[in-house]
Amino acid sequence: MPQNSPERPDFFARHRALLEEAVAATAARDHWTPYPESPSKSVYGEDAAKNGEAAFQDQLDGHFELAGHPGERRVPATETSPYGFALGITYPRVTVDEAVAAGKAASGPWRAADPDTRAGVAAEILARLNAASFEIAHAVQHTTGQAFVMAFQAGGPHAQDRGLEAVAYAWAEQKRHPGAARWSKPQRKGGPLVLDKKFTPVGRGVAVLIACNTFPTWNGYPGLFASLVTGNPVVVKPHPGAVLPLAVTVRIAREVLGEAGFDPNVVLLAAEEAGDRSAGCLALHPDVRIIDFTGSTEFGDWLESNARQAAVYTEKAGLNTVVLDSTDDYRGLLGNLAFSLSLYSGQMCTTPQNLLIPRDGITTDQGVRTADEFAADLSAALDKLLGDPARAAGTLGAIVNDGVRERLDRAAAVGRTVRASAPVEHPEHPKAVIRTPLVARLDAEADRETYTREWFGPVSFVIGTDSTEHSLRILRETVSAHGALTAAVHSTSEEVLDDAELAALDAGVHLSENLTGGVFVNQSAAFSDFHGSAANPAASATLSDPAFVTGRFATLQSRRPVAPVAAEESADA
Repeated sequence: MPQNSPERPDFFARHRALLEEAVAATAARDHWTPYPESPSKSVYGEDAAKNGEAAFQDQLDGHFELAGHPGERRVPATETSPYGFALGITYPRVTVDEAVAAGKAASGPWRAADPDTRAGVAAEILARLNAASFEIAHAVQHTTGQAFVMAFQAGGPHAQDRGLEAVAYAWAEQKRHPGAARWSKPQRKGGPLVLDKKFTPVGRGVAVLIACNTFPTWNGYPGLFASLVTGNPVVVKPHPGAVLPLAVTVRIAREVLGEAGFDPNVVLLAAEEAGDRSAGCLALHPDVRIIDFTGSTEFGDWLESNARQAAVYTEKAGLNTVVLDSTDDYRGLLGNLAFSLSLYSGQMCTTPQNLLIPRDGITTDQGVRTADEFAADLSAALDKLLGDPARAAGTLGAIVNDGVRERLDRAAAVGRTVRASAPVEHPEHPKAVIRTPLVARLDAEADRETYTREWFGPVSFVIGTDSTEHSLRILRETVSAHGALTAAVHSTSEEVLDDAELAALDAGVHLSENLTGGVFVNQSAAFSDFHGSAANPAASATLSDPAFVTGRFATLQSRRPVAPVAAEESADA
């Protein structure tokens, strides 16, 4: 194991207080973050924004260098900004066997390092990622289509929060048991039986991170850092449309690992051409022992069924649902829902899709509003929110890929369209494809086949039900069968809220109640909110909890008898 020296920084000593605060925050569940979310000069420095943009621009139309990274060939450029230009960046090409072999070869000293050392290295990586937040923000914006402020927050500080949260859990769980203990069992005759025992957390082996197109860092960092801190090398396999944010991450991680005296190949980049399908080959490699995946239900289910040699952590698709019963703040409800449906054009795994409301209506502070009237009111709230093109562009971002556009076009033919999706022109990027949300009116019985499929993107359905009880039954049935990342309820009745909580517990989904202000159902805060749940089919893991980290390592013991003299001395002491 590398030893600290005057030339080799002690990253654990540098970040110990931060790590201890992070562990405490996982227990307190209050608001806490060490990474400011505001892209302000007063926070990040006078030149941070300018330097970050320059770093991004310098990468365009060039080759992304990773010093000492295996692979002599190059992956051709695969990324096109949703704002209308090709990034033109090539990356090192490494085969599946090369990547796994390099990670395995680098793993010995990293596995031998103690949890403190590994956690310190991870915390330093996160500190440097935070310093590079503006560079990463531009990379996220122009690979995912997120508007810049969202790309900065979700791709930078909020992703770093989720990474540190995973570090905290991984560090704490490895230290749950003592490193050593003396075991002494009294005997009826003679001295006791005495053994010295050592307990060592040992990583499972090579980990693979299979990242998504829309939130490569936010969804990617928890698995990356959970695997690293538990002693595993990580092969990062980005989506071909969103390589740059994770390439920057890998570059920084490798720099820190090298400075700490470890082989930088503890973290590797496995970029691929579109259509290469290397994820499946990586997943089935016999030396791959951990897989983190965010993406489609089809591939997630395949991983869970076929990658039997690995611990598999997935986040897939689901039917995020809102139950509408009553409200004493109808205007706030509409405004909150309109923003939730609009943020990043609904291209979030947490965006509401199915809005369940009794056909005869709900009681509000503005009178009873039928399902049809609610649909019209929601459409008007969307019009108000998105009426100014510049503001709309900053909220909606751009459509990330052709699949979302095609799905949006298909949605125009289902049910009765209450609010059609419309294009918005970006004031700075005229080639960007920006579309407002589509809202369609469905019936709970007649249109069940439609709303029990995920329509990822700016598509939501106002679904008429027989009653709130019927709505809760649909929530329970559809989420149990198809999964969901979020659920919400609006009611002034404590009895209904209790019933909704019970339905959510039965279905295994996190629930938000009566959100009418500045907190939205599709946002979650690290160290306080849990994201995802293995209790329903939309995920096999939660970001983050102890179960997210404990399957990545085993605590192994060694034991030896203690000589009688030493045992007596120990007893006397």
